[in-house]
Amino acid sequence: MKSSRLVSILLLLQTRGRMTAARLAEELEVSVRTVYRDVEALSAAGVPLYADAGHAGGYRLLDGYRTRLTGLTADEAEALFLAGVPGPAAELGLGSVLAAAQLKVRAALPVELRAHADRISGRFHLDAPGWYAEAEETPYLPAVADAVWNNRVLNIVYRRWRAPTDVERRLEPYGLVLKAGRWYVVAGPGPRTFRVDQILELAVAEGEFTRPDDFDLAAYWTAHQRDFHERLYRGEAVVRLAPGVTLARAADVRADEDGGTVATVPIESVDHALGEFLRMGTDIEVLQPPELRERLARTAAELTEMYGNPSARGGH
Repeated sequence: MKSSRLVSILLLLQTRGRMTAARLAEELEVSVRTVYRDVEALSAAGVPLYADAGHAGGYRLLDGYRTRLTGLTADEAEALFLAGVPGPAAELGLGSVLAAAQLKVRAALPVELRAHADRISGRFHLDAPGWYAEAEETPYLPAVADAVWNNRVLNIVYRRWRAPTDVERRLEPYGLVLKAGRWYVVAGPGPRTFRVDQILELAVAEGEFTRPDDFDLAAYWTAHQRDFHERLYRGEAVVRLAPGVTLARAADVRADEDGGTVATVPIESVDHALGEFLRMGTDIEVLQPPELRERLARTAAELTEMYGNPSARGGH
């Protein structure tokens, strides 16, 4: 919409300074002609917008001019406050900073949008860790975050799962990732991934490292997860799913005569799949491999024996 685009132009110039019409058009994914019309509309509305001629020219706002965030929609205001997750911010040592920032944004919002933003904190609370997962101590997380921000080299003692368990490592921390309530640091050389809660000792080295210009944290993490799953899921199971039931990563899905589906799903191991499939109860039937099917049948029989005769276990 034009009104939204006008606000975007205003905020771009406010945050980045002088910008050419071509650059604005690229950012907004519109034509240069559209930018010209939008700039005229802003000027007509009294916005102190100026055009500088020449090779280094472009549009700019009058020095000192700031706009209030009146261009936010209700949905944008709600999303802004939903995005500020207090738990992770506090772990990074930014809890008070986040609170102050939200307070300033709230004060800048129009009255009608302020109510929408306040409604978010009263109706939604994000808690990433699982129910039975104990909170992991990450005492070095603020120091790692500071090193990420300031390109500082870290010397750490790290605990890994294979021997020797405690090793020394030199890290050039590129970024932090929060996954299912657990913090990971992605660091060079490599890059490689380390769990922050497994850092036993940490010291900040002298000097700074140069972050690779072409490193993309989100792209790296996506590839890392894909490689992890490919290494993790080395087997397959053929299962029959009840009507309306689906499984992630299912392949070769075909309809079953009873209204359900038959699919092939990757599994880490028989032991791991046993626990995962037991949780689904009668929504899933394992057809292959025979070993997994037999293990499920044996476990079901043992559960029937355990719960089928309450008096044998002190039941009533």
